[in-house]
Amino acid sequence: MNRKITAAALAALSVAGFTTAVTLSTPSAAADTSMEAALARDLHITPEQARQRLGREKVASQTEAALRARLGASFGGAWLNGDATRFTVAVTDQAKADQVRALGAIPQTVARSEAQLGALKDRLDTAAKSAPAGVPGWYVDVATNSVVVLAKHGSQEAAKEWAGANGVDAVRVEASTESPKPLIDIIGGNAYTFGSGRCSIGFAVEGGFVTAGHCGRTGTVTSNPSGTVAGSSFPGNDYAWVRAAAGNTPRPLVNRYPGTVPVAGSTEAPVGASVCRSGSTTGWRCGTIQQKNASVTYPEGTITGLTRTNACAEPGDSGGSWLTGDQAQGVTSGGSGNCTSGGTIYFQPVNEILSVYGLRLTVSGGTPPTSTTTPPTSTTSPTTTTVPPGGTWAPYVAYAAGAQVTYGGASYKCWQGHTSQPGWEPPNVPALWQRL
Repeated sequence: MNRKITAAALAALSVAGFTTAVTLSTPSAAADTSMEAALARDLHITPEQARQRLGREKVASQTEAALRARLGASFGGAWLNGDATRFTVAVTDQAKADQVRALGAIPQTVARSEAQLGALKDRLDTAAKSAPAGVPGWYVDVATNSVVVLAKHGSQEAAKEWAGANGVDAVRVEASTESPKPLIDIIGGNAYTFGSGRCSIGFAVEGGFVTAGHCGRTGTVTSNPSGTVAGSSFPGNDYAWVRAAAGNTPRPLVNRYPGTVPVAGSTEAPVGASVCRSGSTTGWRCGTIQQKNASVTYPEGTITGLTRTNACAEPGDSGGSWLTGDQAQGVTSGGSGNCTSGGTIYFQPVNEILSVYGLRLTVSGGTPPTSTTTPPTSTTSPTTTTVPPGGTWAPYVAYAAGAQVTYGGASYKCWQGHTSQPGWEPPNVPALWQRL
């Protein structure tokens, strides 16, 4: 699928606006009809509406990446409305609203940038151990330009006082019935096992696969496929990667129950975009991205930096894949509810996992590496401090924000974390790379 916004598309966006321009654009013929069918089922729309929605979301993701780079400290977040026909980008500097309109999005002036909201939420993350028992989580809500603290019945006042005591004034307390827990239980299906437990594979990477951290500590032995957990972080984070034993071959595919869908990259989708997940208990389920940079408190501790969704999941789905179109988004962490009554489920963004462990996502369009290739050798739980890859730019590398590379005799700095693809050479994607 073409991952760039063409000059014609940009012209259409600037003249007609986001909704009209995207409606006139034709989504790639390679769009997977099974994903359209799953979206139609779970979002209660027609297959044609699902196809059009995927096309709009693809443009929105590319537009968000471009504006995040251009607006810099003025970027206040971005989100799609309920049916993904309206794409809004928040700015703290009203003078930059025209830059948003120029790419077909709708500007909204806000008091706080996305970075400022993140800094406020970081204060709550730091104080997680002192959070009231009735607070199951908190997250950044860019659509309301606030930090939301979830509170169970009778805990609203305690939640507000806790936030205020930690210097968070832009807080909105929201009633919640969530009781999040890791989805680690045993229900058969296409999964991997560890001891007496079972989880779901996230995405194939060079040398193995990524999954949820609560599915096994470093050194845990897995089977089907056989391997060993080479790195795991939980709580705090909820991610891990398994080094597969020789003979297992990573493939750029996700189980659709039945059939498979390809994985072509890991471009992050915006708030409001549809997302589908695969898990060994409940199969292929879809919903939308509600918020990013969310924190939840499980019985084992608080997990930060998660993405919050309304797609359902159940025990045994943990570690499973989340995709928007053919782009990897993350691995299932946990949440509340089930696939009968619905619920709120969180996933750990995949690009963070790739960056922390220096992994390369296995993607379509290239020869999938086998487990005989020597992967990274770290066997300790990671910290949030990582050394981004450098040297000469190359495809299929997970570059962290701040990474510096050379290409064509020039030096470039990475704007945002991503896994590089052919065609995404630094001069071609200014939304991802800044020339130094």
